Amino acid sequence: MQNAEMAHGDTSNRTHAFDPQTHPALFDGVLSRRFLAFLFDAVMIVALMAVMSVVIFIIGILTLSLGWALYAILFPLVALPYTALTLGGHKASTPGMRLMGLEMRLWYGDKPYGLLAIMHAILFWVGNTILTPFIILVGLFSRRSQLLHDMVLGTMVMDKDALWDLENRSNR
Repeated sequence: MQNAEMAHGDTSNRTHAFDPQTHPALFDGVLSRRFLAFLFDAVMIVALMAVMSVVIFIIGILTLSLGWALYAILFPLVALPYTALTLGGHKASTPGMRLMGLEMRLWYGDKPYGLLAIMHAILFWVGNTILTPFIILVGLFSRRSQLLHDMVLGTMVMDKDALWDLENRSNR
């Protein structure tokens, strides 16, 4: 989907790659599956936090309790790399999203990258802290089933199979 101009950051020729009117299958049932994916990923992050808390405990003993200060940042210490490596990786989805058949793309069609995935997670948590339930209710009225932080960052979550079918048809 990239050409030479897009590789250098020129966004003047970019258009929305995914139109919900011409390709409604991309966005069918995304919100409910996204909720289930979130729950799965939350359980995964809590499990990783449990493992990391044991590691921090050992570090605390070795550093005469100085390492125990890491408990204060345990959640971001686990959740941000989890998001950056999964959502920002080549599969463009967290394990929960893969389980639910979802994939994230940028508004012009490219896959997200690590820093964008981190920003996505931060905006989600900050937005939910400040604007709950507005950040999620927006998705019910969005043509692309986007939540508020998706709109701000120019991302969208779509059905992976429908996306694969669309991309294979356009490559023929």
